[in-house]
Amino acid sequence: MLPTRGREPAVIRRWSSGHRSVGRARAELRNALSGWELSRIEDDALLVLSELLTNALRHACVPGREIETRFAPVPGGLRIEVHDASETRPSMAVPGEDATGGRGLLLVDILARRWGVADGDGPGKLVWAELSTRERQLDGEEP
Repeated sequence: MLPTRGREPAVIRRWSSGHRSVGRARAELRNALSGWELSRIEDDALLVLSELLTNALRHACVPGREIETRFAPVPGGLRIEVHDASETRPSMAVPGEDATGGRGLLLVDILARRWGVADGDGPGKLVWAELSTRERQLDGEEP
């Protein structure tokens, strides 16, 4: 179970492999962030969700199974989880300069306080990311 701040429940939704799922998931997250007063991290959170969910839809879709998203406030930020039924774990690629894709997990790595992959409760895995409500610091910047 996702940790939550106070009494605020996690938002859990299931998505088909349809092309509209990412947009609908983004709308759900946007509404949740507003209710949790976390709109200040909306841009980063929506991009992280888009990347994680798109990866699951493209690379980890199992016929007959839906993909699940979970969002929850955590102390100092937000946790996003994407659960799928595939055993294949994502890996961060280093695409060539001319590549038109392959940068999703690099973006997640930059935007998230931390992220990772874990075994799911059932078949498959979950890919998660935690975002901080604090300002991100660029390499070399003083805190």
